[in-house]
Amino acid sequence: MAMTRRAAKAPAVPALAPLAVEVPPWPVLDRWRRRLVAVRSATGRLATLAGACAAATGLFTGELTGLCLLADAALSLGGLATLRLWKPNGHQKATASVLYVLPGTSLAALLIAQQLTPGIHPVATPIEAAALTAWTVGTWVLRPAEIGRRMLTPPPPAAVELAPAGPVVSEHPAAAWWAAKAAVVGGVAPATVLEAIESTGPRAMRAIIRSALPGEPVPDISIRRLSALMDIAEDEITITAVSGRGAGVRRLTVGRPEQADDLATRWATQVAPSAMPGTVLKEVQIGTPGGQVRTIPIGRDDA
Repeated sequence: MAMTRRAAKAPAVPALAPLAVEVPPWPVLDRWRRRLVAVRSATGRLATLAGACAAATGLFTGELTGLCLLADAALSLGGLATLRLWKPNGHQKATASVLYVLPGTSLAALLIAQQLTPGIHPVATPIEAAALTAWTVGTWVLRPAEIGRRMLTPPPPAAVELAPAGPVVSEHPAAAWWAAKAAVVGGVAPATVLEAIESTGPRAMRAIIRSALPGEPVPDISIRRLSALMDIAEDEITITAVSGRGAGVRRLTVGRPEQADDLATRWATQVAPSAMPGTVLKEVQIGTPGGQVRTIPIGRDDA
């Protein structure tokens, strides 16, 4: 009895996961793409005007019709070649191609129709003039060729308009930062300036926020937005009124001021409240038992 061996099935190859690669923005390339789009748009407008002039001339004479047809075919086919180059096949490509050649083919049909009734004709000429008007208005307004190109080549991103920086009244880096980040239009504190900047610690400062518009108050500043902008905890930012001044100025305090690190301060804050209430450290004696002792006065004599 003959025995047959079945070939082992090859293991199924798992499907590859789609790979999405995000290309970082390239401002120089985007700028040149926007210029190219502007040139193409202007070229399309000029071609529409040239086609309208050619068809208008064809209403009266057919001497230039052949030359106009050749120019129309060259522009349409040349643009179609650049449109379809390196684009994947599919319904979208076919639809875009039809839209792109629609103005050129309809103009060619109009020019050929004008040759069927050369010269001025009482019936044909008004119809041809109406068709010319419809072609010119439709091509100028609808722009089917541009729609077809955008179907295959998305337009570049629009240029980003940077908001103008606010006024700067101080050469301090914090004032320049405030003008560029916080005082801009739409910023957390528009139309304000930062002045009288004073450092009170490694990560602490206080300053005056003043309205840059005379007679106008400092706008309501969101502590939450300012905290996100400065990357500092909300409880370390305070904005208060300035004693004796109007609403046109506000005091900004950031961080916790660095406390004096001396013996008198440590005694008053760490020892006296719990161990010896009401006492004040006035002097310290430094020395060794049986040796020379040096007395250092601490604090003020009238304390």
